[in-house]
Amino acid sequence: MLQSVEGQTLVGMELADLRKLLGPEQPTYRAQQLYDALYRKQVADLSEATALPKTVRNQILALTTMGLPSAERRFDSRDGTRRYLLRLEDNRTVEAVLMPEEDRDTICISSQVGCPVDCKFCLTALMGLERNLSAGEIVGQVMYVARENGLKAIDTRMNVVMMGMGEPLLNLDNVLKATRLLTDPDGIGMSAKRITVSTSGIVPKIEELGREHFRPKLAISLNATTEEQRRQLMPITRKYHLRDLMEACRAYPLRAWEKLTFEYVLLRNVNDTEADAKRVVRLLSHLNCKVNLIALNPGPGIPFETPDPDRVANFQAIVRRSLPCFVRKPRGRDIYAACGQLKRVSTDLVQVDQ
Repeated sequence: MLQSVEGQTLVGMELADLRKLLGPEQPTYRAQQLYDALYRKQVADLSEATALPKTVRNQILALTTMGLPSAERRFDSRDGTRRYLLRLEDNRTVEAVLMPEEDRDTICISSQVGCPVDCKFCLTALMGLERNLSAGEIVGQVMYVARENGLKAIDTRMNVVMMGMGEPLLNLDNVLKATRLLTDPDGIGMSAKRITVSTSGIVPKIEELGREHFRPKLAISLNATTEEQRRQLMPITRKYHLRDLMEACRAYPLRAWEKLTFEYVLLRNVNDTEADAKRVVRLLSHLNCKVNLIALNPGPGIPFETPDPDRVANFQAIVRRSLPCFVRKPRGRDIYAACGQLKRVSTDLVQVDQ
């Protein structure tokens, strides 16, 4: 007799969860067969898991659902970026974005429905928080986008960034479980080197993440160089001060191959001056890190402007005298798929049939 397992969606269950689901009456290898079908073979329907007897499949189907998202809409950018509005089993929706490039394919996924961190330059912040995503809902975004675009997790071209909707570290347990599922060599099989999680600076959760053996790379959304400026742009700074964030970064236990990444959204005439660039260097010069600059991706309701390219280039030139510094190329701005633009926007966009 199959056992009841909390959640009751197959995608998101680890091997121990599947063993509990199948119960003691089933041979132990059945759970491994099911795990293999879900994550290594990535079946879209349990009927495809032919290694399992039909009677067992029918029993599983009576108690569970697959838990994979479905596509509500898809938007295609002129630059090849694809934005997916994905419907979850409770009819809430989240967004995932595919950014194909010559040498890699990056899937940007969400960790929450909406976001509780009220960054003033981000469209997602205008939604507020609806709920956390489960581990299965996080992994399911990767599986869906990869399958729709013929991507293979074992291919070193494929990268995953948790930089979509939500603050991942406020859903850390599910993010870590999703990471274990994504990186299990007996399952999906990605390398942890190809998964990155981005945080606004939840200091105690940064410390907790650093204690985990199986964890993604860490990116910090910095965006300001003084306490006062960061409080105005990122109100979370009132709780987790800039000096405490920097201390957490200094204490973070980097692996031998790893650097911290700092993301800095440039806002015209706000945080894009030469003085700001020099303060970035002073803040980060003693850290093993790199800096990604992002010229603001505009959107309705955002009270800031994108700086001129010359201003961005000058900022980069100052920082990279001391630190590796890159300008992130905007992808999918025309379909509201760029960094900070995910808000389930559909006005004036053309739907693309599946």
